[in-house]
Amino acid sequence: MDSEPSTDPARHYDPGGWLARFAGRMFVVCSRCGGRALVIPRPGLSAPKYSSELLFQPRRLACDGCGAVADWKPEVRGAGLVGAVLGGSEDPFFGRPLWLQTRCVGRILWAYNEDHVDELAAYVSAQLRERAGVRPTMSMFARLPAWMKRADNRPEVLAGLETLRALAKRTAPADRSDAAHERGDRSRARAGMYFRGGPYES
Repeated sequence: MDSEPSTDPARHYDPGGWLARFAGRMFVVCSRCGGRALVIPRPGLSAPKYSSELLFQPRRLACDGCGAVADWKPEVRGAGLVGAVLGGSEDPFFGRPLWLQTRCVGRILWAYNEDHVDELAAYVSAQLRERAGVRPTMSMFARLPAWMKRADNRPEVLAGLETLRALAKRTAPADRSDAAHERGDRSRARAGMYFRGGPYES
């Protein structure tokens, strides 16, 4: 039987949530002005029933700084849609560098939005980490790189997350992190297919 979630900040309970639950809002670098742009589901769409559906919803990139706008829609393949694949320091829809990036422990620490930063900080700061009885590969936390999980890296990773939290409040091109540039490291894992019955991996 799974243990109940703890309210103790020194403990972290992982219910097995996917990274997809943070895919509803992504801060990215605008291709026109270099400031902060936002990637969200295209306005007017109904709210998804499952977070995995966010990977197949048409997207809009909008920059308040310069007014740039772009749209994305999933590729149609046969009777299904090819969804975005999460992971890496570029957004999976437009291929733009994520705005929330910083150098940390010789690596790149990134996040999609403030909620993502908060979840990572809660996990990294915990002295005890508990996990629900789900397949390890399904959980966002199980997929984190080993350097983020190491206790001796905890102070640096938490400091990096504080940097990301501060970046989330900034929008000007001059506020852009020196780590936020294209490096072509979007996840190249298998894409997903969405059929009438729901999303499935191809």
